[in-house]
Amino acid sequence: MSQQWQERVRPARLERRYQFASYGALRDFLDRAAEVSEREGLYPDIGFGRDYVNMTIHADEGSGTLDERQRRLAERLEEIPVPGTPA
Repeated sequence: MSQQWQERVRPARLERRYQFASYGALRDFLDRAAEVSEREGLYPDIGFGRDYVNMTIHADEGSGTLDERQRRLAERLEEIPVPGTPA
């Protein structure tokens, strides 16, 4: 998992901000992120504007810690190409 994901403690979560050159690229990313979430069975909180997406992956309620499932989701989301960023 890249250092672009920030791990927070209270509450336990992973956060990342993605930047996009166009709204079309952002929409494509969100569509692909939805497919990844469906496959993994985990659904991050997503906020977005015209050229950015903020994503938060929370620990399971009551656990207080991130587990392999949340980290794997972050890794799978990293595999989605974002135009204009290094591969």
